Amino acid sequence: PGTRAPGEMFTAGRGTCRDFALFMMEAARSLGLAARFVTGYLYDPAIDDPNAEQTTGAGATHAWVQVFLPGAGWIEYDPTNGIVGGSNLIRVAVTRDPSQAIPLQGSYFGAAEDFDRMDVEVRIGASATG
Repeated sequence: PGTRAPGEMFTAGRGTCRDFALFMMEAARSLGLAARFVTGYLYDPAIDDPNAEQTTGAGATHAWVQVFLPGAGWIEYDPTNGIVGGSNLIRVAVTRDPSQAIPLQGSYFGAAEDFDRMDVEVRIGASATG
């Protein structure tokens, strides 16, 4: 929860994918380019191979940035991994600000003893169709 402001992340010398996306988004905006925050999942073929080295953030919620380049349109950049777009970035939400892209939020109203539990599982991997 929470995304560090670019100055805080720079001072700390580390951050999450959301922090890196916000940092790059603000850097692009400071150059006069339109930019927006993207959240979703990162698929890495190495997920399906337990012996392969995985990309940072693969298989879990992930964040990156889209920058509008005149003549090219919206281009996706993953500053956490230093990659430009591609089919492995699975978009769930695109927002103006990270605070508008909350991964999971909800409420339960009722007797405490009625609520047993809730499990959420997302699997990212290759699938065959046919």
